[in-house]
Amino acid sequence: MNFISNFYMLFGMNILLFSLLASIASLAYGVFLIWQVLAKPQGNEKMREIQKAIQEGSSAYLARQNKTVFWVGLAAVLALWYWLGPTLAAGFVVGAVASAFAGYIGMMVAVRANVRVTEEARQDFPLENLSGQAKHQRRLSNAFNLAFKGGAVTGFFVVGLALLSLTSFYWWTQDAKSLIGLGFGASLISVFARLGGGIFTKGADVGADLVGKVEAGIPEDDPRNPAVIADNVGDNVGDCAGMAADLFETYVVSALSVMLLGDMMFSGLKNAIEFPLLVGAFAVLASIAGSLFVRLTGNGIMSALYKGLAATTVILLAMFYWVTEKTNIVNLGNLNIFGALVVGVVVTAFMVLITEYFTSKKFKPVQSIAKASTTGHGTNIITGLAVSMQSTAWPVLIIGGGILISYIFSGLYGVALATMSMLSLTGIMVAIDAFGPITDNAGGIAEMAGLPDSVRQVTDPLDAVGNTTKAVTKGYAIASAGLAALVLFAAYNQELYNLGYNVIFQLTDIRVLLGLLIGGLMPYLFGSLAMQAVGRAGGAVVDEVRRQFKEKPGIMDRTEKPDYGKAVDIVTRAALKEMIMPAVIPIAFPVAVGFILGPEALGGLLVGVIVTGLFVAISMTSGGAAWDNAKKYIEEGQYGGKGSPAHKAAVTGDTVGDPYKDTAGPAINPMIKVANIVALLIARFLV
Repeated sequence: MNFISNFYMLFGMNILLFSLLASIASLAYGVFLIWQVLAKPQGNEKMREIQKAIQEGSSAYLARQNKTVFWVGLAAVLALWYWLGPTLAAGFVVGAVASAFAGYIGMMVAVRANVRVTEEARQDFPLENLSGQAKHQRRLSNAFNLAFKGGAVTGFFVVGLALLSLTSFYWWTQDAKSLIGLGFGASLISVFARLGGGIFTKGADVGADLVGKVEAGIPEDDPRNPAVIADNVGDNVGDCAGMAADLFETYVVSALSVMLLGDMMFSGLKNAIEFPLLVGAFAVLASIAGSLFVRLTGNGIMSALYKGLAATTVILLAMFYWVTEKTNIVNLGNLNIFGALVVGVVVTAFMVLITEYFTSKKFKPVQSIAKASTTGHGTNIITGLAVSMQSTAWPVLIIGGGILISYIFSGLYGVALATMSMLSLTGIMVAIDAFGPITDNAGGIAEMAGLPDSVRQVTDPLDAVGNTTKAVTKGYAIASAGLAALVLFAAYNQELYNLGYNVIFQLTDIRVLLGLLIGGLMPYLFGSLAMQAVGRAGGAVVDEVRRQFKEKPGIMDRTEKPDYGKAVDIVTRAALKEMIMPAVIPIAFPVAVGFILGPEALGGLLVGVIVTGLFVAISMTSGGAAWDNAKKYIEEGQYGGKGSPAHKAAVTGDTVGDPYKDTAGPAINPMIKVANIVALLIARFLV
């Protein structure tokens, strides 16, 4: 009790100080994990050579992407400065730089962790009296622990940087509206990172699979495939850097939406504005503690990761109960603050479980796609599309239920708090997600380095679980994006009211209806452009791989070495070229609709993009992961195993699913919020 009393006396009246210290603690813990990862051995010379190639390719791509985005960012800064003032422009810079840095740190640790995980899976324990199964279990446990620590670096840097930028910028400005610029910077960078990284990773993956697996009949990650290094580079720039920027943006925008709504609804009541930062600070402490519970026993890889999530959740709920029920830090009358916070955590739990059901090899949806593959490519695609559409039903019902219950508890502010409660688990969720690309690369290095099958027997099950963890995190991010966008829409409506324009959005108003239809169109148009971009990038890789196989026949008998760098360069140029047009959509459409059709139409657009975006994003991410794991299910020996007709059909399905789950689907998440933030920025010019 003395500790609690002292804690309250020290921080109870200074939420910003506590939040700042928590963000520093998150970054410090991330640095500690980096030290632990880098202390591990890197394996033999061949493994280090492959890792170096992946690292150099990843760094080169990210540098070129940042140079391209810089000019877009500079134009945005100048526009914000001219029309909205220096404070919003400064916020944009802070959000953009922090988002890019979060992605960079995550990727640079991942490309160094991959070879170390491979080495952990290779260790022989010669001096210990262990059976073959015991050695395998030790390798699996060691590789799992290291991969999780590597992923956790990304998680704690994302949360730490997000909380640090929000707290410090708000402390400096003392103006919640100034955070809109910060959110815009984070969102814009996220769109480019998700799109560019997604186009790169799936263009390389699709190209490598179509020529390597299907035409040449060589295994995945075979060093004879000229696109194999590009494929591994893609895992890092898309699933590490892109994912980190995405979750950073989701966290920042969700927090600022709650702070903004609190400012508008409670007339500048300080604690209502700052409370989301306190939620984030508690979450950091809970996530650090929860990460210590991640331990692998037996072969339950997914359950080991869920131990950390469950522990974090329990600790966090206890903290929420104490701060809302046992202190007066937040006193907002009759609002049930604790109930709204619990709703967010419950929605997260259900989203995790539902997404795992639709994407894990253990359950019927994935197995049904695998079974459909036995009758051909067409039936695989039909069943995969059916599963992808089915996967939207329960998540949307859960999200809808969460909105209703949190609204009953605390009105619109309750919905906002439920959103922040969901995002409070970002640290541990990103750690679980970033686990995936590290294990994927580890398996690739094992294959390319010619290591024994015993190594792949460790990395393959880790990689398979990684596919599910990536899907789970994307579902989580999309659900929170839907809630955050709803809060931003409420903030847009409130902003119009504060400007003296009391608008009522009715379907009988032709302007609202037109906006609704245009907004509903946006996720489909955005997704189609992203898919086409992957198709063109993948086609370029296919042409290059075929060229090298034709001009260098010695590649197949290993007397000639493929030109890996050429494939990396082709995908890099394609990704940077193709990411521009889709990224323009969430900026151009709201501006055009707002100034041509008015604020009523813009409000309709926001509702339309939220609704269809939620369905399209969930369908793509879950369906794509289901296709991928159906292929892996067959590769484990089901329905004829590798090389069988069912496997060839499953590879085709995976080729469709890859851009679904790793490019178009997750990129819709920041796209929704960019549209809403742009609406907030231009609202004052529309009335």
